[in-house]
Amino acid sequence: MNTASAIFLFGVIVAFLVLDAVFFGSDGLLFLARRFADMTEWLAFWR
Repeated sequence: MNTASAIFLFGVIVAFLVLDAVFFGSDGLLFLARRFADMTEWLAFWR
């Protein structure tokens, strides 16, 4: 991954987070945070 594609990917992620915060009240971010926490617990089980 070169610098230009990393900056583009970062911009897209930030844009989606801003859109989620403006239009949906950060429900999507909260959902993803909960799913990530569940995934880390699941991975810790298999460790």
